[in-house]
Amino acid sequence: FLLKYLSPSFQAQEENCHPDPFAILDPEKYILLYARGDDWYEAHDDCQIIRTLDIPWSHDDSPCLVAHIVAKPLVAGDSEQKKSQQECLTYLIGHDLDNEASDRLGELTFTRRKLASPRRLELRNRDNVLYATEPWVTQAPIPNELEEWLNRKLCLTLHYMSKISFSIQVDLKATPDVLLEVFRRVMADQRVDYNTSEELVLKVSGREEFLSGENCLCDFLWVRQCLKANQDLHLSVVPVSQLAADTVRFVDWPLVDGFSGQFSSHDDLSLLGKDLDDIFMISLWDCNRKFRVKLLGFDIPQLPNKPPQSVYVEASILYGGKVLCSVSSLPKLFGDEVLWNEWLEFDILLRDLPRGVKLSFTINTCASDVSPTTKDPKPGLSRDSKVSLNKHTDTQKGKTKILYFVNLLLIDHRSVLSQGPYTLHMWSYPDLEDGAITYQADKLSSATNPHIDESMAISFLLDRYSFPVVLPNTFSHNDESGSPTSDLFPDKSTSSTQCTSPITDSLSPHGKFLLPPKTERVSLRSPSPVFNTKRDYLKRFREESVQYGSNLPHFLRNINWLDRRVVEDVHWLLGLWDPGELDVHVALELLSMDFPDEIVRKLAVKRLESLPNDDVLKYLLQLVQTLKVEPYHDSFLARYLIQRALRSKRIGHFFFWYVRSEVAGCPYFRQRMAVILEAYLLGCGQAMINSFTQQVQAVEALQEVAMIIKRLYPDKTDLPSSAPLKLQELLRSSNLPNEFLLPFDPRIKVGLDKCKVMASKKKPLWLEFSPMPSPTSSTPVGIIFKEGDDLRQDMLVIQTLVVMESIWQEQSLDLNLIPYGCISTGHNIGMIEIVRNAATIAAVQRSHGGTTAAFRNDALFEWLRSKCPLQEIHYKTVERFVKSCAGYCVATYVLGIGDRHNDNIMITDQGNLFHIDFGHILGNRKHFLGVSRERAPFVLTPDFLYVMGRLRGGNSLYFQRFRDTCSQAYLLLRSHSRLLVTLFSLMLLTGIPELSAAEDMRYLREALQEDQTEAEAKEHFLQRITECEHLGWTVQNVQEVGKRNV
Repeated sequence: FLLKYLSPSFQAQEENCHPDPFAILDPEKYILLYARGDDWYEAHDDCQIIRTLDIPWSHDDSPCLVAHIVAKPLVAGDSEQKKSQQECLTYLIGHDLDNEASDRLGELTFTRRKLASPRRLELRNRDNVLYATEPWVTQAPIPNELEEWLNRKLCLTLHYMSKISFSIQVDLKATPDVLLEVFRRVMADQRVDYNTSEELVLKVSGREEFLSGENCLCDFLWVRQCLKANQDLHLSVVPVSQLAADTVRFVDWPLVDGFSGQFSSHDDLSLLGKDLDDIFMISLWDCNRKFRVKLLGFDIPQLPNKPPQSVYVEASILYGGKVLCSVSSLPKLFGDEVLWNEWLEFDILLRDLPRGVKLSFTINTCASDVSPTTKDPKPGLSRDSKVSLNKHTDTQKGKTKILYFVNLLLIDHRSVLSQGPYTLHMWSYPDLEDGAITYQADKLSSATNPHIDESMAISFLLDRYSFPVVLPNTFSHNDESGSPTSDLFPDKSTSSTQCTSPITDSLSPHGKFLLPPKTERVSLRSPSPVFNTKRDYLKRFREESVQYGSNLPHFLRNINWLDRRVVEDVHWLLGLWDPGELDVHVALELLSMDFPDEIVRKLAVKRLESLPNDDVLKYLLQLVQTLKVEPYHDSFLARYLIQRALRSKRIGHFFFWYVRSEVAGCPYFRQRMAVILEAYLLGCGQAMINSFTQQVQAVEALQEVAMIIKRLYPDKTDLPSSAPLKLQELLRSSNLPNEFLLPFDPRIKVGLDKCKVMASKKKPLWLEFSPMPSPTSSTPVGIIFKEGDDLRQDMLVIQTLVVMESIWQEQSLDLNLIPYGCISTGHNIGMIEIVRNAATIAAVQRSHGGTTAAFRNDALFEWLRSKCPLQEIHYKTVERFVKSCAGYCVATYVLGIGDRHNDNIMITDQGNLFHIDFGHILGNRKHFLGVSRERAPFVLTPDFLYVMGRLRGGNSLYFQRFRDTCSQAYLLLRSHSRLLVTLFSLMLLTGIPELSAAEDMRYLREALQEDQTEAEAKEHFLQRITECEHLGWTVQNVQEVGKRNV
């Protein structure tokens, strides 16, 4: 058939003529497919035409280009396999996406289809053996206390099924391949029969953990843990064929054209010189009129209990978290239906709208019936200013209240301008107590309220055009990396490299901005008389970019993103930037809500691509949150996270739980998180699917039991003696699997052994599990399962402790932190690991003198001595205590962790101090009768000082070591202050109650003394130690009184 009416210069041919050629263009009846390489692609976007598709074209004998397209009839209904697959995915995700996927061209369906391409590419390149046996390794230097092992031999035992077990002495520099070679020699010497052609792998006995790859033994986390705990190392030799299959059994989506959502250049779409028949789209950059919207009205099925007297609608243009421009309607009396039919015009040209910009509507109360102004006098951005907000609206925010909100993407996921009539179902604006889960959702989310039968609906009209209006990729075909054209960069007609714009002074430490020459790698729009082909300029540009790279976020914050020419030049600059030259903390900062620009975020993601798995895991919690900042479901960040999760089971496991928790707890981003999680699950493999199914089943069973227990025993603390038996009965009759991997540590597979109900308000479940069988005696694994508690704040603190520990370990400073397992598995549901062989300081004090022991200086010293075989505190115990105490003093001070008392500070039998229960952070303190229960900057009580030999202020070698360790640890954190502040800033998106505003970052900056010199900062912390010494037991006195009265 001939498609001349779409494009006269292109021809498509089909061998068999169709009786009705036009029928194949009906997307409800046929899909159009074309082959590229080994894959088939579908032309899915109705806005596209043949020439915008990435079709392989060929020449025949005629002057026409030929493309081969296959028209495939749509099959009615899904297969049973597809239905079963979707049921499984819905169960794992916790949300049914098929119920929302009615629109074939909607963002949900488009995203599901487009994410198939990076998934298929990742699966094609994935090493299945490495994926199944990925090791848990670290790049941190070996701790000082383990350095002696580098000159010693390590004894380990190898087991092969039930056929043979033997011990060998190996060097810590040996690799797993060396161990397997020894195994093969021993098997040959002992003449033990086994399949020599099979690929083998070393698996930690009793754990889902492998020793594989080219790493030395000292790099494996489990080996270091065994050395620290003086624990025997047992490894099982396992044929790879016996491991659970990671085959991907799910039916995947067909690939869609890679150019979907991207259109031709502005020159191609320009209307100049074209006949009407040649026009198929309009370039947004040809639209020189101001943006406007006609507010029709709203209706609500049921009036609220306390309806306002009058309301007005505020319409805003949003970009990221910023309000670029606002216009308000006239006020109207509130009712179940209110009509306006009023045009609201913005002082922004359509052509200046950036990709990702949103139109926001809020319905607001009128304070004391004071009418807001109809329009902003100067609401838009001037050419000399970045943002000009409606001042009247700002002042009114203090007097009025936002009732409802909703946002619409003005340029949709296909880069098409929104047109015509809309009716959007709005969200109720949360009260202050509900604000914890909604930080900036009113600006970032483009989701509509799914409860259409009970939600406020607002109707409006956007200008309509005869053709789709699309955002071009570039100005012209030769425009991909052209030279600057705006005033942002120097005048190319002069030899000066001095910037004419004051903005760039903040980017370069020298107040200069160097332009690269035209080279093979960089093509400029027009040759400059100054910069010819000399490579030295490009080299100098890149050398200096390292120096001012840390200022890139500040520079980009000062860009006028409504000036298209300036934006083009910024994109030109970023296209030249080597992502490897950016510090990780800068890349993370560029992913915050301050930077919605797609190219900026792409640069940040490219920097993250080189991170090892360890570092990705360190920042994964924040990276999942920043998905909320992305304007669209499909983004560079989403693809990056999906691909890293598909490449690594370690990352994939935690990615699953972090995203699933957001699906359950954050309705404003539920669809986005669900579609991204689905994209991962479709490629993670059957072994992971089976494991996740067991884990979800376990969490649901425990949640159901926990809710029943709370109903049975509503009293705050009193529990009858029958409570443990009742809990056992409920767990036996529940759907709890016989064994499952722990969500907070996928290396441990367990089955329930013991249980009890804890006597606190939320009635958490104390559960003890038996790990997998092992040649050695296995220590039970304990967890606390909580229903009704938000564990995200604890997760953040523990993750930050991991980051702090890595900062210290990079300088060979191991402070023995214990970042125990903690994970949120849903909305106000989660589990916490119980640290074994540990007791609270309160229990220690009680065990040495009863209640009066709370103020005995020597109680902790005596307890530690009782744990030593020779009744003497071994020097290693004191060393461990000093280092861990220093680590937690610095960490709790920097993070402003409050509510510290002897019931949430613990110590292990080996002298390792650690803190638990992080309910108050960033300087938020508990109060009793209006008085702060905490007066000390951190907990350093006389019993701690007694263990260090600090008696009555006398000199002590251990105490001096404590001070030196604190100083070193504090200054190291201070040198990474920007990373720590960035990590916490990104977690604002969670809406954690004590991390809900940008002002909360002020505590971190003050604690780290960012504005002081290093010497002043060191002295500042040493003074805090002295302050704690002088307060003595005062902090515990106040805490004890407070606990008795709360």
